[in-house]
Amino acid sequence: MFEDERNDKIYNLIITNGFDRNNEYGQFTEKLYSKVDFLWKESMSGSYSTASEEFYSKVDGIIMLAGLYNDNKELFEDLLNASKKYDIPIVLVRPYGLEEVPEILEENAATIVGWNANCIIDSIKDARHTM
Repeated sequence: MFEDERNDKIYNLIITNGFDRNNEYGQFTEKLYSKVDFLWKESMSGSYSTASEEFYSKVDGIIMLAGLYNDNKELFEDLLNASKKYDIPIVLVRPYGLEEVPEILEENAATIVGWNANCIIDSIKDARHTM
C-alpha cells in the first residue's frame, strides 16, 4: 500500500440523535460501521449549547440527520450555532427517499448526501475542504 493510500485518521463526529421514530440514527451508524476502512468515534455532550470550546475543537464534523429535525429542533439549533461559532462543517443527510430538507439546514450544510455509505464517507472526508 502506498503511503498516500493509508488513512489512519479517526474522525471525531457529532451525529444528531434524539427522538427518532424511524431509527434513522441506527441506520446511519450501521452505514458508518459497514465501512471498515473508515475510522470514527462519536463525541457526545450532555448539552451542546453549553459544551466548551475545548470539546468542539476536537470535532471534525457534525452529521445532521434531516429526518430528525422536526422532533429535535432545539438540538439542531444548538449544533447549527456551534458549527458557526467553531467553524465545524455540517454534513446533512437527507431522509430516505426524500430530496427536500429543511431550508435552514440546507443553507448551513457544507454538503448534502443521501444514504449511500461510500457517499457518506466521502462527504465527511471532504466537508472541511468545502467550507
